[in-house]
Amino acid sequence: MSSTTMVTDSDTHFTTTSGLASPFPQLGLHFSDSELRETAYEIFIAASRSSRGSRPLTFVSASSTKEKKEWGLKNSVLTQQNSLGSGKRVGAVGELMRVQMKVSEQVDSRVRRALLRITAGQLGKRMESLVLPLELLQQLKASDFSSAREYEAWQKRILKVLEAGILQHSHVPLDKTNASAQKLREIIDGGLERPIETGRSETMQALWNNVMSLACRSFDGSVSDICHWADGVPFNLRVYQTLLESCFDINNATVVIEEVDELLELIKKTWGILGLNQAYHNLCLLWVLFDRYVATGEVEKDLLLAAEKIFLEVEKDAKATKDPSYSKILNSALSSILSWGGKKLFAYHDTFYRGNTDLMQIVLSLNVLTNNILGEDISHEKNTDVGISCRQLNTYIRSSVASAFHQKKEKIYLSRRSARHQQSPLPVLSILAQDISDLAYNEKEIYSPILKRWHPLATGVAVATLHACYANELKQFVSGISELTPDGIQVLISADKLEKDLVQMAVEDSVDSEDGGISIIQEMPPYETEGVIANLVKSWINTRIDRLKEWIVRNLQQEVWNPQANKERSAPSAVEVLRMADETLEAFFLLPIPRHPILLPDLMRSLDKCVQSYIITTKSHCGSRGEFLPVIPDLTRCTAGSKLQGVFRKKDKLIPRRKPVLNEDNSGILQLCVRINTLHLIRKKLEVLQNRMTAHLRNAEYTHLDDKGKVFELSQTACSEGVQQLCVATAYKLIFRDLSPVFWDGLYLGEVSSSRIEPFLQDLKQYLEIISSTVHDRVRARLIADVMKASFDGFLLILLAGGPSRAYSVEDYIMIEEDFDFLQNFFCSSGYELPPELINRFALIVKRILPLFHMDTQSLIEQFRASISNEYGPSASSSLPLPPTSGQWKPTEANTNLRVLCYRNDKQATNFLKKTYNFPKKL
Repeated sequence: MSSTTMVTDSDTHFTTTSGLASPFPQLGLHFSDSELRETAYEIFIAASRSSRGSRPLTFVSASSTKEKKEWGLKNSVLTQQNSLGSGKRVGAVGELMRVQMKVSEQVDSRVRRALLRITAGQLGKRMESLVLPLELLQQLKASDFSSAREYEAWQKRILKVLEAGILQHSHVPLDKTNASAQKLREIIDGGLERPIETGRSETMQALWNNVMSLACRSFDGSVSDICHWADGVPFNLRVYQTLLESCFDINNATVVIEEVDELLELIKKTWGILGLNQAYHNLCLLWVLFDRYVATGEVEKDLLLAAEKIFLEVEKDAKATKDPSYSKILNSALSSILSWGGKKLFAYHDTFYRGNTDLMQIVLSLNVLTNNILGEDISHEKNTDVGISCRQLNTYIRSSVASAFHQKKEKIYLSRRSARHQQSPLPVLSILAQDISDLAYNEKEIYSPILKRWHPLATGVAVATLHACYANELKQFVSGISELTPDGIQVLISADKLEKDLVQMAVEDSVDSEDGGISIIQEMPPYETEGVIANLVKSWINTRIDRLKEWIVRNLQQEVWNPQANKERSAPSAVEVLRMADETLEAFFLLPIPRHPILLPDLMRSLDKCVQSYIITTKSHCGSRGEFLPVIPDLTRCTAGSKLQGVFRKKDKLIPRRKPVLNEDNSGILQLCVRINTLHLIRKKLEVLQNRMTAHLRNAEYTHLDDKGKVFELSQTACSEGVQQLCVATAYKLIFRDLSPVFWDGLYLGEVSSSRIEPFLQDLKQYLEIISSTVHDRVRARLIADVMKASFDGFLLILLAGGPSRAYSVEDYIMIEEDFDFLQNFFCSSGYELPPELINRFALIVKRILPLFHMDTQSLIEQFRASISNEYGPSASSSLPLPPTSGQWKPTEANTNLRVLCYRNDKQATNFLKKTYNFPKKL
């Protein structure tokens, strides 16, 4: 291919002189404006002569005030007379077209002579059945031109036209391997390098044959009687655009010539050669009008009016036309128009004003029409969404109004900065509120009447946008103040007035809407004075609460839980937390606000969570029942008549019994007692705080609070749960850790008779005396009750899971029963004020288990078998599966019965366990 031929992507669009993206793709070849005009003029003259024979191209002039039917213009600046030197009307349309196309008389004469020769030689043939460039190449010689250089340039243009129309943009798709196409390209490339010898030359004959072979193709493969050499998109559209642009006065780019209707009738006669129809004509005409309006500085709105009228025809064409090429070009043209209009409408306050609102209406109409056509997707698949124009206008309104708001704001801030040394009586946001109110009224008066044609809630959307914009400024203002000030009050008053104005306009605008304006009002969350004050108070609350939270974390890390710290034997940090909560409540009621009862719940909830966090930390990491219980060892069987007891008895004699003292371990018990006292103190003081809050409300003439019953609910619940948790933890720590040497590690270890319960009771008494003198009397009984339950649980655990060092004979039952009576009586007679029914309830499970230790071995085995049958079914009584340990001891439970057998010190039990489960004698 010659270097003079520029190939580009055919889908790439170029930019016109208006700066808009053209809807017509690149040609892939470089054609200058003059080359396009000459090509278009040749086609125009050929089509006109073909339709009129040899008669001259003339028309009868109409009145200068006649209506331009095609353009929809009347008595407009666009209807001025064509100015040809003296301004006289031109008689011959052909001559008029020549002048408009800037074609010289010499070129016009040459083309007409050639056409006379062509029509003479092709008598009876339509111009559509001829390849005009080929015919011209055959008829015109170098002698018809003023110079060889002019002839060579003309011949190169003719070859480029053939390349563009037949090779680059063929009407029928062209196979790249087509031999005729390959040969034609070689000839054209050669012709672009050196002029082709016309006449009867071999090159000319080859050119003729290959051009006709390609131009006469049809979609069904037959030979067509119509030659397709200039009817491929976008070549035909570029040529036709050039023809349409000739309708504008060459001396005034915004003026359409007077003879436009007659000229258009002749231009339409090129459709046969260019393969166009009314739909393509309307689309090209629309683009030419619109492009010319933008290119000439957007000063002649009648051009835009004409485009709007053509747009209505294009809308009809888009629905009826199924040509994909048309749809693609249409989509591109509409996108350019939509982009242009969108830029103006996204900031219509900058473009339109009271004096040119009619122009705004035209631009809006074009954009709505464009959106509607694009909404059909141009592929005739109806978009399921409706109201596309309304949605798009909604976007325009919000964008432009927001832009106008920010311009107002910047103007005020700029003015304030330039006069910063002068004292202004009003805060910036107060001034802005007044300006925004004025802006809203202007919107309602100037723009909304136009916008309402397509958007029923135009005013409502605008004021909702202004409401939101001011809300952002107000929010920033409020975030920057920590207390109510005169400026703050002034801003809040101005904001309240502005909001009332905006809401009133929104309500009036939406009276006739389907939802009565609910949707618009929902976009305007209130920011009246009281609401902002409430936010300031909440900010004050959050600051106080954050400080209290930080203090709690810091002081709890340093708390030592010393019972000697104060007379309540509680944590000093708790006293301080309650004092700070009381001070916060007092300070709240001193705030200069009228809405204490409404805002008080926020404060009380926050204080409640703070105190709750203190309580949760106080009771955390103190252990639980499960943490202190010993691990249950695996089951073993006893050796009948074991002599180990003597060893343990001798060992006990060598170790003197210690007396419990207040060492590090039982100081842990004291710390737990202080924690219990602390939670009890908090619970009592919270009731005082609640009463004080009620007194404040009564003094302010408020008699009740809606959720008064829920004050400090979280903290009160946490206190109750915390006291319970700490009492249980203290009890099980005491029994299973602090008293482990005389209880878990001492009771019934070896012979029962030599390791009775008295030592445990003696040490337990001393511990309970320490606890009683430390724990508050209101929670003492609860803690002692948990200690009792822990000792009963431990007693059973020693009997049923005390490990292989313990073994019991039937005769030991009397001593074991006696020891439990001692333990039970210990809590009955020690002055701990435990109700007898509570003691009996806790002791009941032990009393139900103890008879198993008195039962003979055979009966115990039979009872074990029966319990297995009950738990696993009758079939299990023969295989006797090993029952799991549940820890829920019951006299009829299989695992409980089995454990009694495991600790039964006789041969029958040992043999049964050996035979049934093969238990070892020791771990």
